[in-house]
Amino acid sequence: MELKKINDMVWEIPKEGQMNVPGRIFASEKLIEKIKGDNTIEQTKNVAALPGIYKYSIALPDCHQGYGFPIGGVAALDYEKGGLSPGGIGFDINCGVRIIRTNLTLSDIKPHLKELLDTIFKNIPSGVGRAGKLRLSKSELLEPLAKGVKWAVEQGYAWKEDPKFLEENGSMLADTDTVSDKALKRGKEQIGTTGAGNHFVEIQLIKDIFNEDVAKVFGLEKGQVCIMIHTGSRGFGHQVCTDYLREMENKFNDIVSKLPDRELIYAPAGTDTCAEYYEAMKCAANFAWCNRQLITHWTREAFQKVIGQSAEDLGMHIVYDVCHNIGKVEKHKIDGETRKVYVHRKGATRSFPPGHEDVPAVYRKVGQPVLIPGSMGTASYVLHGTKEAMNLTFGSTAHGAGRVSSRAQMLRTTRGEKVKEELEKQNILVRSASWKVLAEEAPKAYKDIDEVVRVSDALGIAKLVAKLVPLAVMKG
Repeated sequence: MELKKINDMVWEIPKEGQMNVPGRIFASEKLIEKIKGDNTIEQTKNVAALPGIYKYSIALPDCHQGYGFPIGGVAALDYEKGGLSPGGIGFDINCGVRIIRTNLTLSDIKPHLKELLDTIFKNIPSGVGRAGKLRLSKSELLEPLAKGVKWAVEQGYAWKEDPKFLEENGSMLADTDTVSDKALKRGKEQIGTTGAGNHFVEIQLIKDIFNEDVAKVFGLEKGQVCIMIHTGSRGFGHQVCTDYLREMENKFNDIVSKLPDRELIYAPAGTDTCAEYYEAMKCAANFAWCNRQLITHWTREAFQKVIGQSAEDLGMHIVYDVCHNIGKVEKHKIDGETRKVYVHRKGATRSFPPGHEDVPAVYRKVGQPVLIPGSMGTASYVLHGTKEAMNLTFGSTAHGAGRVSSRAQMLRTTRGEKVKEELEKQNILVRSASWKVLAEEAPKAYKDIDEVVRVSDALGIAKLVAKLVPLAVMKG
């Protein structure tokens, strides 16, 4: 397929055939070679065939092949003439990342690091199919699904200030009648669990500060210990996505037959199915925020127990929490006009600029904190949102390193025991529910996170603030 090079970091798929707009891939020469190794470019082209799509079908620097949309894909569809595509949001709805700062340094934490990791591993259930220690009935689960983190505050699992530092304040008011009994059954035992795959709880150290002024606003400084949490809506979100994919395929069979890929099936704007899927998606987003909040609560408890000080005295405040797989109704300036759109972010992080009303007031003068985690054993980054992101990518940037090798491929070539040994040679402690996960998630399975972040910064779709390196990692 022809790729037109616009500049060193922008590649275009020219509009042809069923495409309503061109495709745009934001990547360096180094990354584009990795991207060509799977079906990402074809998927980016196919997304451009969706109705009501504006400007471009977008693929970000960490993009790789996914279901329907590439992971790292962004598309804005008209609120009245477009619709919502579950493939553009993903199965793990509101898979996301949050970062918690502390007032601890490396010397403070080093003597306690192994005990901290062991306590966190004990406190927070992880691994495939693991049930949580908080058991809710199906009827009890409806409250966090409807309220999001407001429920966690009421139940004592969150500080009163916590919601202010979460995207959407950790809550999208939702109609729980739109989720299936099967989704409720899967979700009721999994809330408060990390799951497996690339999900983690990681103790990190701020190694470098790139922008002192913004870092100060975020409460970050060199040598500070932080905790990063990465997980999503678990089996609940997966079931929501599965339910509505099936319904859309059955109800809109005429649409399926016209699409370049049936995995792009969508519910047209204005239909009951579109409205119901959006409500169910919000329920799953609320589940994920509550999930990360429970893990935050138990992480704070682990630090309190091991360090012997209260979480408040340890300064364990949430810096921010970002969504990776989500659809939002937003207003964007397009061709000189403000338009209401469904923005699909599939493996993409929101990157809103200074002055934007959706950025927490305390951060508004510098822009939204943007969190881009690395793969196990590599650096993670904090950046801030920009006006350029609004112009280029509908206020979006990368969400991580992006895979280059499948999990099956990694299992054929890698042993989990060897990965643990290599990490510990780098003075990184690791605990995992299985050797299999360590093999699947070995650093070599992913693109170079430093290059992904360099491209985001150079393009201006998010600007560097801080680099964090891992000290201890809990994997599913």
